Amino acid sequence: MKNTYSAMAVVSPGRLELVERAIPTPASQQVLIRVEACGVCHSDGGTIEAGFPGLELPRVPGHEVVGRIEAVGTDVTRWSIGQRVGVGFIGGYDGSCPSCLRGDFVNCENPVISGVTSDGGYAELMLAESHGIVSVPEDLTATDAAPLLCAGLTTFNALRNSGARGGDLVAILGVGGLGHLGIQFARKMGFETVAIGRGQDKESLAKDLGAHHYINSDAGSPAEALQSLGGATVILATAPSGKSIGKLVPGLAPRGKMIVVAVPGEPIPIQGYDLVFGTRSIEGMLTGKIIDGADTLKFSVLQDVRPMVETFPLKDAATAYAKMMRGDVRFRAVLIANQTE
Repeated sequence: MKNTYSAMAVVSPGRLELVERAIPTPASQQVLIRVEACGVCHSDGGTIEAGFPGLELPRVPGHEVVGRIEAVGTDVTRWSIGQRVGVGFIGGYDGSCPSCLRGDFVNCENPVISGVTSDGGYAELMLAESHGIVSVPEDLTATDAAPLLCAGLTTFNALRNSGARGGDLVAILGVGGLGHLGIQFARKMGFETVAIGRGQDKESLAKDLGAHHYINSDAGSPAEALQSLGGATVILATAPSGKSIGKLVPGLAPRGKMIVVAVPGEPIPIQGYDLVFGTRSIEGMLTGKIIDGADTLKFSVLQDVRPMVETFPLKDAATAYAKMMRGDVRFRAVLIANQTE
């Protein structure tokens, strides 16, 4: 019987290498997962390019992981061998800091971050904290479920906690890896959904995804176009462009909110007038708690929300990552390891 497993590890900044490692035994409160699929996320760049503070190499990236439990450590009572589970960005918590005690795992002082503080899912096997995994419905394929554990969770959680109510005008900036899921979630939540993208060629796809309206930002002022529809209660910014985000703030209705979930590489230019005289606001949103991941999967099954994916074998992780960073993947890259579907 094979006593090693394959993984794609970051061995130096920007370099992924296929390695063989000894199969580990899960410690107390841990499970060993045989990975079926792992999404390739933009934030994996923080690991692959060694940009996260305190990152120790070598490190296996990946935090959109779906697989089945291969072994359980001591004191694991909720989970059993063979169960289908998923791991997201927040892969666990230390259970002692004030944030954890409030259930605020995002702000935990010592969180387990999959693919950052612990090895992630670019591998055939992965150790995970038993309190950091969720059950994955059999209704979802592994390749569909994996991106929902980060990209889906991020957009779903931002929208459901935005304060918007059914019938409100909600705009999604970007029709890409995050945006194509945000459009679906917004429509299924009952919002009057606006998709905003560059070029007219994205209109057909945006409307197929559920958008009631499409705004081509190259054809004029997208803020004015939003105001012609009555102004947006919420704008979800999924495109990492500070300039585009700043230009859209005047498109918010009075007391409207801009929620930024993509990290621009440059500052966001905001006019104080637009904020103060419209009592508008702008805030950031990072993923969600572990239970939010379970809610995302459940909602996606109930409302038939699915990501559009391009799959790659595990050994081609570097190719998948490079293609994703260039924006050439439509719309989420997913690595296949031990998939049995």
